[in-house]
Amino acid sequence: MPKGSGKVLAQNKKAGFDYFIEETIEAGLVLNGTEIKSIRQGKVQLKDSFILIRNGEAWISNMHINTYEQGNIFNHDPLRVRKLLLHKKQINQLRVDVKRDGYTIVPLKMYIKDGYAKLLIGLGKGKKNYDKRADLKKKEANREMARAVKAKNQF
Repeated sequence: MPKGSGKVLAQNKKAGFDYFIEETIEAGLVLNGTEIKSIRQGKVQLKDSFILIRNGEAWISNMHINTYEQGNIFNHDPLRVRKLLLHKKQINQLRVDVKRDGYTIVPLKMYIKDGYAKLLIGLGKGKKNYDKRADLKKKEANREMARAVKAKNQF
């Protein structure tokens, strides 16, 4: 099964707009019982989340997982810092890559694979404003071409 395949529950669309994604890695998550239930319902947001490497471990911050509706006093904190499950080699490589100028680790999407919640993370280099404008122009041109093809096929 290729990376990023499975039932996609959350996607960080802004990451592709703000960063050039050069490499992707699949990571597992350490979750509480009510967190996985909320994730399976699709109540997760990756928009403002980011990944830190501290003490040889990878952590994701600002990932919002809503509280489970049927949960009781054992419900989780929605913005809890969660540990990512990666191999030591992968963590060391990410640490080296992040020290390069302008690079960061961003979460791209969350999905269920073989019953486990997985997070696709990417090593990204920040885009400048002129890069973003070029992407918008390309996107608009593709839309125009799709409209023209659709209009042509209708006749």
